[in-house]
Amino acid sequence: MQIVSDRGMDLPPEIFNALNVHLVPLILTLDGKSYRSGVDIQPTEFYALLAGTDSLPSTSQPSPGFFTELYEKLGAEDREILSVHISSGLSGTVNAALVAAEMVPELDVTVVDTKTLSGAEGWQVEAAARAAQAGWSKERTLALIEQVGAATETLFTLSDLKYLIHGGRISHIKGLIASVLNIKPVIGVEKKGGTYVQRGQARTFSRSVKRLVDLIAEQHPAGTALRIQVLHAHNPEGAAMLHHLLDQRFECAWLPTGTIAPVLGAHTGPSLVGAVWAPLEQYPQLP
Repeated sequence: MQIVSDRGMDLPPEIFNALNVHLVPLILTLDGKSYRSGVDIQPTEFYALLAGTDSLPSTSQPSPGFFTELYEKLGAEDREILSVHISSGLSGTVNAALVAAEMVPELDVTVVDTKTLSGAEGWQVEAAARAAQAGWSKERTLALIEQVGAATETLFTLSDLKYLIHGGRISHIKGLIASVLNIKPVIGVEKKGGTYVQRGQARTFSRSVKRLVDLIAEQHPAGTALRIQVLHAHNPEGAAMLHHLLDQRFECAWLPTGTIAPVLGAHTGPSLVGAVWAPLEQYPQLP
């Protein structure tokens, strides 16, 4: 079974490099030039360009034709393909994959909408790839992915809302009001539609980071064992603060801190910090 995903997912290199996952590119455009996120441009380069312009970036999903070409190439080796992608509530990538799957009826392509993104999407991709390496059936693998998705949560915060507002990922009215009032939101990803929802807010960025940790503590008592990862756009100081606060409250089984994909940072700007986590007692055993 072949595993396909997209560059809206994030996994530490030391985990990803041990997996056999084929990634389709997501495109970001800045100052009239387009880049394949994570291929033509890396996070440090992207934020350097962003700092040097007054323009705001835009993004686009891969075309069905790109998916079709990849599926046909992979199908020559193994006709069973599992395509695991960024939330359909945040990107058109799933729809492009579904169109492509219909164009290759000779192959057995199953498209999975993770209803999330970044690290949380990456955890589902990791589960799929490890199950494939272990020779699991597609049905058993799909059940494992569903378990990982059910156990996993995401929260993030950021100090500048203009990128989210520009990208249309949050309400312009609510976003503009928050910007005027200088409110720093804590944002999660709801699981039914895979869209952003506000979970909390604070007046300053440091307080919003603390509020993020408090929200996790409202779900899990102090000392709970968590599989957890801190991610950031271009804010290592904020990530270190979040890591420290989480370490004080929970028994953390840490994945390496990492940066989010440039195509995701295009919608958040450089200030974002966030966490993806799951209680260890609820997280399934991966093969």
